[in-house]
Amino acid sequence: MTTQAERMRGSRGGFLAMALLVGAGTAAAAVLFRWLVATFTRLFTGHADYAAVPGAANPHLPGLGRWFVVLAPVVAGLLYGPLVHRFAREARGHGVPEVMYAVARNGGRIKPQVAGVKALASALCIGGGGSVGREGPIVQIGSALGSTIGRVVRVTEPRMRVLVACGAAGGIAATFNAPLAGVFFAMELILADFTAQSFGLVVLSAVTSSAIGRAVLGDEPFLALPAFTVQHPSEYLLFAVLGVVAGGAGVAFTKILYRVEDVCDAVWRGPEWARPAVGGLLLGLVLLVLPQMYGVGYPVLGDAIDGRYAIAFLLLLLVGKMLATSLTIGIGGSGGVFAPSLFIGAMLGAAFGAVAHSVLPGVAGPVGAYGLIGMGAVFAGAARAPITAVIIMFELTSEYSIILPLMTAIVIATLVSHALSHDSVYTLKLRRRGVDLGAPAPESAAARTPVREVMRPLPRPVEGGTPLRDVAARLSGTSYGVLPLVDAAGGYHGVVTARAVSEALVDGRHEVEPAEMVTELPERVRVTDTLDRVLDALNQSGVGGMPILDEDGVDPVGWVTYRDALASMRARPPG
Repeated sequence: MTTQAERMRGSRGGFLAMALLVGAGTAAAAVLFRWLVATFTRLFTGHADYAAVPGAANPHLPGLGRWFVVLAPVVAGLLYGPLVHRFAREARGHGVPEVMYAVARNGGRIKPQVAGVKALASALCIGGGGSVGREGPIVQIGSALGSTIGRVVRVTEPRMRVLVACGAAGGIAATFNAPLAGVFFAMELILADFTAQSFGLVVLSAVTSSAIGRAVLGDEPFLALPAFTVQHPSEYLLFAVLGVVAGGAGVAFTKILYRVEDVCDAVWRGPEWARPAVGGLLLGLVLLVLPQMYGVGYPVLGDAIDGRYAIAFLLLLLVGKMLATSLTIGIGGSGGVFAPSLFIGAMLGAAFGAVAHSVLPGVAGPVGAYGLIGMGAVFAGAARAPITAVIIMFELTSEYSIILPLMTAIVIATLVSHALSHDSVYTLKLRRRGVDLGAPAPESAAARTPVREVMRPLPRPVEGGTPLRDVAARLSGTSYGVLPLVDAAGGYHGVVTARAVSEALVDGRHEVEPAEMVTELPERVRVTDTLDRVLDALNQSGVGGMPILDEDGVDPVGWVTYRDALASMRARPPG
């Protein structure tokens, strides 16, 4: 009897349903995660967002004054440090590299417990003062959800990867109210693949997640852009210069992030579970000096875009964010680097715009516009995702007039980043572990095995005019429930399976019908192909065996079953 999981696994409609389920589940996880961040922030600070009231005392601990920020990261570290160390060490850090590795090298498999551990650990870290973002965690949470659903239904690895990308897209879409950015983030960074089928499924998941997120969290633009027009074509030179500077800032942020992590690794000698608590003391001292670094920092980012800070203070906030985020990750914190890169870009862009206004008052546009362009350009310089950078800034502002300046700065920032560094902020973490996603994956045994070494002689085929009752008798004597089908002249037409024949005979009215009425045509595999191609065709076709065609793909010359293929793989060492 066919189970629900088998029906979902074997049909396009089932795959669509899984994409919808991943999108809806990720939206619910995003809402829950944001609630956890807000709850822990209020518990630790007594305020909805401490970055909006920097330097204020905790109303629950008035005797400590503003010094409570020294203790908040320590207490948070005592809670999430053992949690991560005991249940899911993949939850440490910014999360996106782990998802990229799972898709590129691990068949999309992510441990189910990663979602829960990441949500709690990152919410505690951010609520306790960690200067990191919530977008990286929700990408990892959504991806873990997609992987878990794929494992429950037991989908093939290619489909598992797509479900993981659906979760990543849904996470960005729900968090930023930006479905297009979620789609291109998943395609550009997670899948690195733009096939029509995967694109459609990722879009479906992102739209579902965004619709649910909007219903719960609201539909307001993330940032409000002041009235903006390009006054003179020469202003594009300013955007180009900002792109150059932002590309360098993105690379600098990446290098500082991992340099601080190296220093923390070299200094720390205690147990890993205690590292966030002990290191939290140092982070607390940074927050005491610069309380604007507490948590994600979106209120501070908004004030910078509105032009409320002097140039010197903008640069101080820029350097402070690089240091605070690097320290949070270095001591074992859990959170993303997506939002910090936007924060750094906003400070850089606003400072650049203020300088441009003072030097070229008749040419430069509003400071806020430069701040927004800087956000996209620094993210592009750090992450090497220019398409995502353009689209996310457009969706965050709902303002089309900024597109051309954005494209100018982001493309130049990406080129500068490539010129200055081999890796992005995400791929460098993996390269430091010895993983190069740009290199071809290690060749599997199936990819090295010619199908001609595995195939057996072709079984006696069934003629298309044979009555189904006689075909059923023939199939009952096979161990794999499938036989090749030929016409009266001996030409190959496809295969006939025990499943299809039994379904046709169930009502007793088709016993004398010809076998050709239930013909199935599996994907064509030639004798020149390798075993991995055969396995993929068997998975897609859902049959237990299939003919191997000649080099022209016309006549069958052999036969391969699942049993033959798996036995051959067991006999050959990997790599």
